[in-house]
Amino acid sequence: MGVRSTAKAIIIDNDKVLLNKCFDKNNGHYYSLPGGGQDKYESIYDAVIRECKEETGYNVIPERFCGICEEICDNEETRKFYSQYAHKLYHIFICKLANDEIDKPTNIDDMQEESQWINIEELNNIRILPSSLGKNIYNIIKDNLVLDLGSTHIPYNHG
Repeated sequence: MGVRSTAKAIIIDNDKVLLNKCFDKNNGHYYSLPGGGQDKYESIYDAVIRECKEETGYNVIPERFCGICEEICDNEETRKFYSQYAHKLYHIFICKLANDEIDKPTNIDDMQEESQWINIEELNNIRILPSSLGKNIYNIIKDNLVLDLGSTHIPYNHG
């Protein structure tokens, strides 16, 4: 399998960002953006809307593209058994809530424990993966930046 195209959302509401709190044995505790893989023939915008609904229960509206990054997992086991997750290209969007309604999530990731609203001012104090995003998310939001966050080789895959 080739590169997995993923759509991720920085969902902002009332000076807070909705993040997925995650845990896995290789990465420990961390936060990640809601979102996931783009389906064949699905637009990247439709993918971010669908994935957010599945993982968080919220309906979102993508407002603007804000970043791109690539991760390549060097772990041979991941490459062999989960090849579709070993090389990912993240398309990141600033999103807002479409309404106040929330449904029960229908398809959360295995490592996802829950979704949490985090104050924007606290984003630099928590661990967000991919790390290139975690280091830049506050500035992306505050300065309306669009960033190429580069390409990173990682030892273990994450959500």
